Amino acid sequence: MCGIAGILSDSIDLRNEKECIFKISRSLRMRGPDAKGEYILPNAALIHRRLAVIDVDRGAQPMHFGKYTIVYNGELYNTDEVRRELEALGYEFETDCDTEVVLKAFHMWRERSAEKFNGIFAYGVYDEKERELFLCRDRIGVKPLYWAQVGDTFAFSSRMESLLYVKGVEPVCSREGLCEIFMLGPAKTIGKTVFKQIRELPPASYMYYKRGRAEVRPYWQLTAQPFGDSEVEAQEHTHYLVSDAIRRQLVSDVPLCTFLSGGLDSSIISEVAADHYRDSGRELSTYSVDYVDNDRYFEASRFQPNKDSDYINLISDYIGSEHHNVVLDNAAVAEALIDATLARSCPGFTDVDSSLLLFCKEVKKDYTVCLSGECADEIFGGYPWYHRSEILFENAFPWARSTAARRGIMRDGFLPEGEEYVSQAYSDTVKNVSKLADDTALEKRMREMFVLNMNWFMQTLLVRKDVMSMESSLEVRVPFCDWRIVEYAYNMPWNIKAYDGREKGILRKAFEYELPEIITWRKKSPYPKTFNPVYLREVCKMLDGVLDDKSSSLFDMVDADKIRTLMREPESMTEPWYGQLMRTPQVLAYVLQIYVWMRKYNVEFEY
Repeated sequence: MCGIAGILSDSIDLRNEKECIFKISRSLRMRGPDAKGEYILPNAALIHRRLAVIDVDRGAQPMHFGKYTIVYNGELYNTDEVRRELEALGYEFETDCDTEVVLKAFHMWRERSAEKFNGIFAYGVYDEKERELFLCRDRIGVKPLYWAQVGDTFAFSSRMESLLYVKGVEPVCSREGLCEIFMLGPAKTIGKTVFKQIRELPPASYMYYKRGRAEVRPYWQLTAQPFGDSEVEAQEHTHYLVSDAIRRQLVSDVPLCTFLSGGLDSSIISEVAADHYRDSGRELSTYSVDYVDNDRYFEASRFQPNKDSDYINLISDYIGSEHHNVVLDNAAVAEALIDATLARSCPGFTDVDSSLLLFCKEVKKDYTVCLSGECADEIFGGYPWYHRSEILFENAFPWARSTAARRGIMRDGFLPEGEEYVSQAYSDTVKNVSKLADDTALEKRMREMFVLNMNWFMQTLLVRKDVMSMESSLEVRVPFCDWRIVEYAYNMPWNIKAYDGREKGILRKAFEYELPEIITWRKKSPYPKTFNPVYLREVCKMLDGVLDDKSSSLFDMVDADKIRTLMREPESMTEPWYGQLMRTPQVLAYVLQIYVWMRKYNVEFEY
């Protein structure tokens, strides 16, 4: 994986913008610590920071072919197939890296080349002759790509912060951005960011930019299709797709490991990977995360019925992996909230972010690539809201059905349009969901739930995983995001997907003979968070000074008295802020992250 950026301008000679280019490159250094490259013309500059994974010696970027130059961030998992197709058309290759395949595929098929790729990627191709830029992003949106346009200057980057170094791009947050932060965060609307002038290239989309005109188009979308497989065939095909995706993603020229939580998804990935390694006489390494004294303070709930730590050694022993358990200090998790905010360039997922950041930094000491189990819950119906009838048909985001917790920390009268903004975001998502005419009411709703979860909850987790891992210079791959799995699961009838009435029932059934029964049929447990009161105390200490800072714009947005009540009485928050992962300690940390973001970027507000 890498960090990429570029600038095009008709009015600025970019050969004279060395300081700007240096700052942009430096802002991407953690995404690519192994090498850097630049290609600078009078009207275009392409910037690359490399984390070397495949063909370490020959994969330098920017890479050139004919009139095209590419900067690329990602991994193709069908590189060999696309290369063979191009070779049959007469193309020759000088490297083994996927960058060259993507570049020559664009040379051959232009924007249609994206349809041939199975992988996670974001890249830009500059046509020097036509002075035209092509940007593209993977179908699911695993790899990020942001852009901004000010007059005749256009810029793109893997990070929002990088774009703030471009002349004319200002750290301004509009009322829309405030609604994204306070009413939807840590989720966000696809295509939008917290900065007024910075946009996101949506997943499964490409863009052409030429002399002031930017045009964005989708190249893939979920489409409802009849499902012709029987239940047994669905089990077999699910097993094939998941296993094939995992095996494809084990290719690496540098050390690779897997995350192992003891849950179903990471256990499937680790089991398939361990078998693959064993066939070549190697031993798989697995990693898990926990917190100091978490066993002592754990409290079971509907969302988290048991601890991961009770199951990790069981599955590690079963698959024969060399297991490493990283135990995080709770005060360090609180302190890392600041670094996690700056890594995102915006408020984020609080300790769910900061703990992952610390965890990835530990893994990076020995490994460069890792496989992780994100996204199975969204596509196979793993969350509780898929299975609770009193929630299922509500016209609301199921992980945040009420704005009560959000209003509970805000000043009276702040963002009065907030509820309408949330309602519009919800309705815009469901109105264009593809359905079949003969779908039952339940099937139609399950398609809506699929898209809601994929476009919102899953995107939040993918941004978190990309940013925190890449800030640690660790590449994390997510096999369940293989677009073939996503398409197949979207069209799978609910009674098959929820085999035996269980969350992710089809996935459990598909792998039931390859895992211990207790792992296969274990109730879902979310990403492990700390239950230790030390974390909450540290967050409250950090927040004390924030609430007293009347010079900050935050003072006009939140009600300090209400927040201090939460600090004293954390159990007083009864409504979830964001599903099972954000309760009182996380909400308090979120307020802290908003403050850190405002201060770091000197954010100006339009409200």
